[in-house]
Amino acid sequence: MHIHILGICGTFMGGIAAIAREAGHTVTGCDANVYPPMSDQLRALGIDLIEGFDADQTKLNPDIYVVGNVVSRGKQPLMEEILNRGLPYTSGPQWLAETVLRDKWVLGVAGTHGKTTTASMLAWVLEHAGMKPGFLIGGVPSNFTVSARLGETPFFVIEADEYDTAFFDKRSKFVHYHPRTAILNNLEFDHADIFSDLDAIETQFHHMVRTVPGNGLIITNSREESLQRVLSRGCWSPVELFGTKGWTAKGSDSEFEVFLDGKPQGQVKWELLGEHNRMNALATIAAARHSGVASAVACEALGLFKNVKRRMEIKGVVNGITVYDDFAHHPTAIETTVGGLRAKVGKKARIIAVLEPRSNTMKMGTLKNQLPDSLRDADEIFVYTHDLGWDARSLFSHQNVKAHMHENLTRLVNAVVRAAHTGDHVLVMSNGAFEGIHQKLLDALVPHLQTSLYGEYH
Repeated sequence: MHIHILGICGTFMGGIAAIAREAGHTVTGCDANVYPPMSDQLRALGIDLIEGFDADQTKLNPDIYVVGNVVSRGKQPLMEEILNRGLPYTSGPQWLAETVLRDKWVLGVAGTHGKTTTASMLAWVLEHAGMKPGFLIGGVPSNFTVSARLGETPFFVIEADEYDTAFFDKRSKFVHYHPRTAILNNLEFDHADIFSDLDAIETQFHHMVRTVPGNGLIITNSREESLQRVLSRGCWSPVELFGTKGWTAKGSDSEFEVFLDGKPQGQVKWELLGEHNRMNALATIAAARHSGVASAVACEALGLFKNVKRRMEIKGVVNGITVYDDFAHHPTAIETTVGGLRAKVGKKARIIAVLEPRSNTMKMGTLKNQLPDSLRDADEIFVYTHDLGWDARSLFSHQNVKAHMHENLTRLVNAVVRAAHTGDHVLVMSNGAFEGIHQKLLDALVPHLQTSLYGEYH
């Protein structure tokens, strides 16, 4: 079968392309911007890429068009041509469900936060246990060389995203996956561009709960009232809790004991930070156990887990100034990230937080009032206000720490460099590329420190 993918360079659709190619299909695709690293990965798989969405692509005559949710009505000539001519098309999640997942034991990881990390943990635990799972993850799991693969066994781990499926299917993506093992990690309001309120998201989560079979398992965070409301609407599958009940952890960030209903299950020793990652680990161990992996083996595997790229990833150190990259894009994730770094570096070290409010929810300002408090553990705050639909300066005017707003990236970089001193930790947070700010900061810090040292000694 020949499939042509619209929006192929997104992480999810690129993963579908890789899986389809591995399954033996002919795959081509297009996107508005065809650029590395996804373009290089796809071309290495023998997938032809086309820049743009021109209608002439119908001359490829594929068997079906697989449409990503980046596509909308009236903006891409190719989509309009497909509709006008009545050509066959489907969404990415539906194609995946019907073509790949139908005969799989699907392990779906859902939640506002931690989906990518937890799905990566779970795929690695199954891999370590010799189960050779397939997976599709919305990030780059460092224990693997790819973000998606077909796998050699029935087990398939998928990051179960609540974002909508396509312009013609406004249900959440995860409704299509029909997981046998479902992790419900947490649930807060997000994606204000498609959901009117938290209740609307809870409804979508319950749609997924309805698809879990009676001999499946739902693993849910006992601390989340929103998830309890979801399950109270109706649940037809066994439920295991983690957090304060069921699966619990006792110890420190780097070393903790795992318990199930008070009975020891194993010990995890690793380098990840924060309570949120211990929660991710508990959910992972529970899900792996449901698919046949002993808890002690799962704990051992987590000790070998390498964190996902863009999760508190150190991009470089210049004369004692450390620059980090993190995907945090929601106030809760920002608070967790900054708090985790503070716990790591101690109270005396300075943290300079550099934030790009890039997600649609952040740009709309829906959760803006939570931002100042989420950054309270930082010593200085720099906010990139380019293309922002609200006044960040007035929002942060009452902040106890220093807050700086910059609409120009070069000026932002220069301001951060001027503020940074040896021993500081510069934490960059965005759910996008942030225009390559990490390398620009590292490059700019070198001459800055040389100048500072010259001035000090001369």
